[in-house]
Amino acid sequence: MSNVLVIVELAGQGIARASLPGISCGQAIANARGVDLELLVLGADPAAAAQAIAAQGYGAKTVHVVSDAALEPFTAEAWADAIVAAAKATSASVIGGVASSSIRDALPRAAARLDAAFVNEITAVNAANTFARPVAAGRAILEVNTTSDVVCFAARSSEFPPAQPGTPATVSTVDAGTLDTRGVEVQGVAKTESSRPALTEADTVVSGGRGMREAENFKVLEQLTDLLGGALGASRAVTDAGLVPADLQVGQTGKIVAPNLYVAVGISGAIQHLAGIKGSKTIVAINKDAEAPIFQVADYGLVAKWEDTLPELVDRVRAHKSS
Repeated sequence: MSNVLVIVELAGQGIARASLPGISCGQAIANARGVDLELLVLGADPAAAAQAIAAQGYGAKTVHVVSDAALEPFTAEAWADAIVAAAKATSASVIGGVASSSIRDALPRAAARLDAAFVNEITAVNAANTFARPVAAGRAILEVNTTSDVVCFAARSSEFPPAQPGTPATVSTVDAGTLDTRGVEVQGVAKTESSRPALTEADTVVSGGRGMREAENFKVLEQLTDLLGGALGASRAVTDAGLVPADLQVGQTGKIVAPNLYVAVGISGAIQHLAGIKGSKTIVAINKDAEAPIFQVADYGLVAKWEDTLPELVDRVRAHKSS
């Protein structure tokens, strides 16, 4: 076994942007080991998407394809079967991808069947078998040295740059045999439609915390978010209270984000939230409590009530954009 196999997820007839940092992590491991990088595409009929991905290459030598109706809609059981079959067929010594909900659900199951070590939330590749990952809500970095013949990994998207197109790759079909959902039946899939970018992909994120108090008050945040062309986020306290949907949660137990600009309004800065935004290039905080922990990590801070500042900020941004 030798090569590195990275699982990529699809968006329409191409690669999901969120998968690109996982490819970069896989490339770093391949470079450290001196082996080839290869990609794995799974789906009911992903042939067209695989061809589009192969045309871009992304540093990979081959794009492997597993096609089976059991792979859509997603079940961790069927995906694990496909990953195991592909890993064996391609003689992969390292299998992984970005730490998305799907990868984190399916890959540990595959790792157990491959008798492989599983390293979650990788933030750096230190050597061929050595990886860094955060512990204690990001307050410490653990260096993990793996000794198993096969290693599985999930990379934190905020810590690796998106993979860039390169030399075209070849496409190979993998026969995964019979995929078994083990009795799991998906009754339906509810998708949230939004004109805003995804939280994990946005260049700008505007988040509100407990200080916003009511769901109605988030309309002001939405105005600022849309003016900046960003994504709307929230702290766990807000999503737990039902003020906004749970998929807007930013933090260790929500979405890990690393935008160019992160605006935190009415967020005190619990350690779980800070762990999810520490990769942001610039952090701006607005909070009436001068002792709020968010100010310890903010590049720019304003001690004030959001009611007294946010409407004016929205007006100024709107005036600037129209000038």
